[in-house]
Parts: sequence; structure tokens; C-alpha cells
Amino acid sequence: MKRILPFFLVAVLLASCNGWIIQPLPGNPPTPFLPFTQTPSVFSPTPLIIGAASLTSTPSIASLTPSTTPFPTMTGSAAPVTATVTNTSTPPPAVLGLAIKALSCNTSADFNHGMGEVTNAFILLKNTGGIQITNIKTTLNVLDPGLQIHPDQTVATAVLPVGYQVTLKLTADTTTNSPTPIQVKVTSDQGDFPIEGLPSCAKIGFGSPDPAGLNTPIPATP
Repeated sequence: MKRILPFFLVAVLLASCNGWIIQPLPGNPPTPFLPFTQTPSVFSPTPLIIGAASLTSTPSIASLTPSTTPFPTMTGSAAPVTATVTNTSTPPPAVLGLAIKALSCNTSADFNHGMGEVTNAFILLKNTGGIQITNIKTTLNVLDPGLQIHPDQTVATAVLPVGYQVTLKLTADTTTNSPTPIQVKVTSDQGDFPIEGLPSCAKIGFGSPDPAGLNTPIPATP
């Protein structure tokens, strides 16, 4: 009996219940609960169209193109080796040199210049140095001079290049029939040269060179 009583009370409460815990006002009738209606699920099957979509997997193949870089071409250009020889030696300074030689000597009479006996000497001058000799004056001096000075007692030569020679004819007024020691004196712009002395004209020899070759410088002969 005790177990049936609670069930009975619950049934009475449920019968008098309208679904509202708080009762609505009299002028506003409550909206009754509508039974739950389940919305049916509509399935629209999408047909599978064969051939509409082509799912073809294209494999990606890496194309390896070999790139061959050639080695640079080495062009060998052999430069000729030129041996340069530098002469560091200082050349010796040029020196002044003149050879004086009496070739021959003779005596004669020179009436054209109002003189009696004269002495003629043929003198060879040779430039043996390394300097050109200019303004050369060659004079014949005698030990027994006459009363006059012969015009050919001194002969001038403008220039005597290196390696050249010249033959001169010198004439001096002398005493008749007397031994004649002679001296040859040479001066130039470059300086004076030692006097060449000879004891006598007879010691030199007689004769004379070709007159056409006198007083003209020519290349020296050994």
C-alpha cells in the first residue's frame, strides 16, 4: 500500500499539468506544444558519370640535359727572348794624335820670288788620334836662313779628319852651299805638336812626290 500511493500522486499531477511551470495570464492563452515532427532527410544521389572527369596521373619526369662546359683553350704564344746586353763600360776619351814625317828634301833656286838657293821639304802629316784637327799651320824652319821669308815657308790646312793624311811642300830661303838642318813646327786649333827636327836635308833623301797629290787630305795608308 505504501508503494502504490506515490505512483498515484504522480499520476494526478501529470493529469492536471498543461506543460507550463509558470502559468500564463488568463488573456494570453498558451501556445500548446506541437508534436515533434522530424524533417525527413532527402538524399540526392549524384550519378557517377564515367568519362566526365579524367583523373590521369601524369608522372613528372625530370629531363636532365647534360651541360658540358669545355675547358678554355690555352693558346701558347711564346715570346722570343731577346738578350739585352748593356755596355756599362765607359769608352776611353778621344785623344789628339798627329804623326809628322819628312819624306824627302832638296835644294833649288827660286828666281820667281827674287831668291837664290831655297830648301824644299816634303812633309807628311797623318791624323792618328780620335779628334779631327782643324786650322793646321805647318812651318819649315832652317838653321841657315836666307834674307827673305819664302811665301811657302808656312802652309795652312783647313781640316784633317781622323784617319786621313796630307803631304805638304814647304820651302825656306837658305844660304848657298851650306848644310841645312831643318825643323818642322805644327800648330792647330786643338793645340801645338812637338817639333820634328832633322840634322840635314842631305840625311832625308832627294826627290819629290807627285805635285798633284800635294796639300790635299786623303785616307791614310798604313
